[in-house]
Amino acid sequence: MTLSDNVTLLLPELFLSIAAMVLLLVGVYLRGDRAREVGLGAAVCLVAAVFIVLVTGHAETVSAFEGAFVDDTLARSSKAFIFVAALISLLLADRFFQRERLARPEYPVLILLACVGMALMVSSTDLISLYMGIELQSLAAYVMAAFNRDSRRSTEAGLKYFVLGALSSGLLLYGASLVYGFTGSTQFDAIAAVAGGVESPVGLTFGLVFLISGVAFKVSAAPFHMWTPDVYEGSPTPVTAFFAAAPKLAGMVLFGRVLVEAFPSLIDQWQPIVWLLSAASMIVGALSALVQTNIKRLMAYSSIGHIGYALMGLAAGTEAGISSVVIYMVIYLIMTLGTFACILSMRRSEGMAENISDLAGLSQTQRGLAFAFTFLFISLAGIPIFIGFFAKFFVFMAAVGAGLYVLAAVGVITSVVATYYYLSVIKTIWFDEPQTGFVRENGPAVRLTAALASIVTVVGILVAIGPLRAVAEAAAAPLF
Repeated sequence: MTLSDNVTLLLPELFLSIAAMVLLLVGVYLRGDRAREVGLGAAVCLVAAVFIVLVTGHAETVSAFEGAFVDDTLARSSKAFIFVAALISLLLADRFFQRERLARPEYPVLILLACVGMALMVSSTDLISLYMGIELQSLAAYVMAAFNRDSRRSTEAGLKYFVLGALSSGLLLYGASLVYGFTGSTQFDAIAAVAGGVESPVGLTFGLVFLISGVAFKVSAAPFHMWTPDVYEGSPTPVTAFFAAAPKLAGMVLFGRVLVEAFPSLIDQWQPIVWLLSAASMIVGALSALVQTNIKRLMAYSSIGHIGYALMGLAAGTEAGISSVVIYMVIYLIMTLGTFACILSMRRSEGMAENISDLAGLSQTQRGLAFAFTFLFISLAGIPIFIGFFAKFFVFMAAVGAGLYVLAAVGVITSVVATYYYLSVIKTIWFDEPQTGFVRENGPAVRLTAALASIVTVVGILVAIGPLRAVAEAAAAPLF
């Protein structure tokens, strides 16, 4: 493959990289406060990146840079969803950062660089390119977590995220070095060929365990979830919305690509590990969320539980399982971004409100926001006929189809437990005595995101499930 072909395949990543550098220079050298102009430029670049992904994609699977990156339906669809999620997160941040006096041109640049890392993650078919993508995304995320430098909570969140992230990177690198040592290659197809011919792959299994541990940290799967509640609570709320959305999708796609493409013959070794990660995440997410009083910490444990459900589809190790993971993560993106748009609306004249008790009697003061919260939380709980139910339905069906009956039973039980804390928030909204209402000047992006996401949770089954399932099945096909 020629250099021009390689460049064409990575055109979205190259475009966003150049755009990030140009916008950084614009923010540094132009006089005055250019944060909003840089943010608008970054939003336009993300829209353009989605267009490039949809227009320049190949009909067949194509690799570049000697097999380090791949362009297939899974990579293209994942990049499009990631860029859209990042765009929404960026728009949600505009009014918030203006109010909190945090508007600086560095933030949109960090979003673009994180998107480049996530795009590399979902296209990686080599352990070295995988690490490059993860670290680029992670380094940008560490800075975003500590973006409010005057807040002790924010700087603490950034420090915790960085320290624990460095530990996970060490686990990932150690696992990758073991895999390379036992297979003699860092490319997924070569690793799969060697692993299939090894009779007793003990050393390779050790490397696989460390590799899985490193990736599990990135998606905040239990027991590698310890950073999530503190980082979610301490980071500025739009940053938390970004963390809860796009990186989770990128991490789960990477998880599936590594296990299915590089270690298909070792499914008997990695399936029990993913089984345990899934069960632990569902249990930790459900039980820990019961005692939370801060809504951002509640969403942190909610995200851990939802990653557990997505891992259930991955544990199946089948095409239907990977397809269910894509469906689940896209629906999770919609529900999460909508919920954080609602959380961004929890502002009083003295500042942001983050306690669940601040939602008391919201139905009597702001009925529209109350309905949005209600629809989104019912969908997150997975109650029929909301779209969140169908996200869980597909992963449960994949698990049952692969014979993972006990894991499916754990999922059902934890879903019932999780329903309690979602409904308790709804109870607070509709039946508790009202408090002072929230200010209504939150910006059109926040209102529109909350409204559209809540509507999709209700009518999504009628208009979105069919096309989304078709996209997910096409995305999963190249891995098998």
